Amino acid sequence: MSDLPNCPQCDGEFTYEDGPLLVCPSCAHEWTRAEEAAVSDAGATRDANGNILENGDSVVVVKDLKFNGGVVKVGTKVKNIRIVEGDHDIDCKIDGIGAMSLKSEFVKKA
Repeated sequence: MSDLPNCPQCDGEFTYEDGPLLVCPSCAHEWTRAEEAAVSDAGATRDANGNILENGDSVVVVKDLKFNGGVVKVGTKVKNIRIVEGDHDIDCKIDGIGAMSLKSEFVKKA
């Protein structure tokens, strides 16, 4: 079995290498490994510094976040985050506050 990826254009499984390029014989699409990496990271959730966040990561809040009933202070460490779809793309539990959804632009990877 080949460890080459399927074609990003037609999802063809018979790709092959031609020098620095990957080629799909089904649709004749050509691409590089660098383009493949950029496409795979395009939908990733990123923190305030541009680091990719994943489920289970720990993050630190970089701005005071006000909500109904209190404030999450700068420097609050949040463990074991979960990435979700939507405007607030992080679900987590914050000690002393409880379950909360955060925007990734207000945290940095710990």
